[in-house]
Amino acid sequence: MAEEKKTTKTIKAPHSLIVDNRKAVTATGVSNVDSFDDQTVVAYTDLGELVIRGKNLQIGKLNTETGELTISGEICSMSYTDQKQSSGGMFSKLFR
Repeated sequence: MAEEKKTTKTIKAPHSLIVDNRKAVTATGVSNVDSFDDQTVVAYTDLGELVIRGKNLQIGKLNTETGELTISGEICSMSYTDQKQSSGGMFSKLFR
């Protein structure tokens, strides 16, 4: 039997953020939402992890096929972190 090679698409979607009077956010280029509650939404984009903080946050729409995410509530801050893997964790730091 011939082995079939699995190919994965790595199409990078354009990413944008639209903030409307600090009451709503529309983000494009979102690949996944890691976690959310009424104070924090953590979403993944090709440009890094996007963390949105606020009060009474609610996800109105999440479509991972188109990459669109809409959030309503009182938006306090938005920040990005790089998507870098840690190098080994706590034990690798202890035994260097």
